[in-house]
Amino acid sequence: MAVLSHDFYNGDTVEIARSLLGKYLVRRYEDELLAVRITETEAYVGRCDKACHAYGYRKTARNETMFGPPGHAYIYLIYGMHHCLNLVTEPEGEPSAVLIRGGEAVLGMETITRFRYGRKPGELTSYQKKHLLDGPGKLCRALALTRNEDGIDLTGDTLWVTDEPAELGLALPREAPPVWRTRRIGIDYAEEARDFLWRFTYEEQTR
Repeated sequence: MAVLSHDFYNGDTVEIARSLLGKYLVRRYEDELLAVRITETEAYVGRCDKACHAYGYRKTARNETMFGPPGHAYIYLIYGMHHCLNLVTEPEGEPSAVLIRGGEAVLGMETITRFRYGRKPGELTSYQKKHLLDGPGKLCRALALTRNEDGIDLTGDTLWVTDEPAELGLALPREAPPVWRTRRIGIDYAEEARDFLWRFTYEEQTR
């Protein structure tokens, strides 16, 4: 399996957030592979970003994984109910990560919809299909990712990213749509950082 190496994550976080679009996030759950094509990301950089959990190198029990080596999963809980998956970037000691905000389910649909809605794919409403994975909490729920997976090595066999769909038995995708670069969502408290154009998506939207 062509898994992205630690070197891929050991670079500029904003550029990595952009380059993750169109790649495949793969989750091994028991004996099944679940896969999502990444369609929305946001970059967070601790040394200069007031929206980042580790702004100013503030280290806590919650964000400790961000200070570790690149190429690991940082998963946190918000509002006491939603988990969010981030991929740690930049050299160890530089707390930065890319939030995976949304995706398109491409493998393991039966399990993904069961985790997300408790239904089979054919039982979903049009609204449920449209909003299956369009948010970080939705994506984590669909892939059964929780704080238990915080710190997982992204080059292992539990959770990884690849840009080789054929190795998953998938056809090559159609030509990728244009990439839109916008402000991030839900960070109005972050002063000047709220205007950083660090969100990348295939959809033209400003939500």
